[in-house]
Amino acid sequence: MASITFREVEGSSLKYWMLFGGIGLFVLFGFLSYLYMHHHGHVVTGMDNQVVWGLPHVFAVFLIVAASGALNVASIASVFNKPMYKPLAPLSAILALALLAGGLLVLVLDLGRSDRLIVAMTHFNFTSMFTWNVFLYSGFFVLVGIYLWTMLDSSVKAYTKVAGTAAFLWRLILTTGTGSLFGFLIARALYGSAMLAPMFIIMSFAYGLAIYLLVLAASYAWTGRPLGDVVMNRLRYLLAVFVAAVLYFVVVYHLTNLYFAKMHGAEAFILRDGGDITTLFWVGQIVVGCVLPLVILLTGLGKQRSWVLVACVLVILGGIAQEYVTIIGAQAYPLEMFPGMTMKSTFYDGVVHDYSPSTPEWFLGLGGVAIALLITTFAVKVLRLLPVSLDDATVAKLEH
Repeated sequence: MASITFREVEGSSLKYWMLFGGIGLFVLFGFLSYLYMHHHGHVVTGMDNQVVWGLPHVFAVFLIVAASGALNVASIASVFNKPMYKPLAPLSAILALALLAGGLLVLVLDLGRSDRLIVAMTHFNFTSMFTWNVFLYSGFFVLVGIYLWTMLDSSVKAYTKVAGTAAFLWRLILTTGTGSLFGFLIARALYGSAMLAPMFIIMSFAYGLAIYLLVLAASYAWTGRPLGDVVMNRLRYLLAVFVAAVLYFVVVYHLTNLYFAKMHGAEAFILRDGGDITTLFWVGQIVVGCVLPLVILLTGLGKQRSWVLVACVLVILGGIAQEYVTIIGAQAYPLEMFPGMTMKSTFYDGVVHDYSPSTPEWFLGLGGVAIALLITTFAVKVLRLLPVSLDDATVAKLEH
């Protein structure tokens, strides 16, 4: 296989520092929002004692799920031994770490009292998926960190496949754990399904690859390095497969729910009567997040790089809409305290709960995205993560 030269991004231009500063501004606003919410409490958010997970959780879960999927490219290179993907692997690993860091920071800063994290990290309830996820997230950092080390340090390169395989298996377990947070939660009608774990895995593939493609294309365009059509087309078709799989799982999930009479009310809320939630499901999740990207990626439009990047943006927007419907929609639907029993009280019986995210919640969520981008932007400057060239001729040599 031909050798590839990796080099840091110079990062001394005005354009680089403007990008760094622009992203940093969102981090600053996110931090100020955290301080505001920490000082005044969750009363300044749109959350209440019915909708306890708000917009920051939507961003946090999206980033955590995408982190697992961002490792796709590296996994294909190391685990499945595909030469073309090997030069792309270091960026894949650092992006996975950055997205997980961004998502977890949003989660921690949205706790209300972030100092309570110490309790969560020192007192374990092993019957709870939340406890298991503490170990899964920590393990992901360790394994992907070691995997990245084996890729960057030639003295330990012999261990790349072992480290890559371990990281690959761990990321599947991690996303299963994230999906199981909802799948094992039976209090809400729309949770409590074994389908959520595998659905979260395939969602991670699509979200992570869409983000990876955007970062890769931007890195090469802004540094003037050649990026050929072969790489873009391979990743484009891979993204189309993942998006189609997400759509398939969503259809099967809702058809399965509709088979059971007890789920008809909850499904009607999401699919027909839920107002903004229903609009987000059909327009955001299905049309924007799945149908339009598939049309772009599988037709002549996909031959143009700009349209592939548009498809990636749509997948990301659709993914955020999907998490919003999953997290907020399920909480907005009335809680059924005693299934099959008649219950009367004056406390929100049968009431659909309203939720409107406040400005600090938006900035806290966007701050997590900005942290992930800031880490990646800094990493490509100090580490040799990007090949000098990925033009078609270079890629062809890799595969022969």
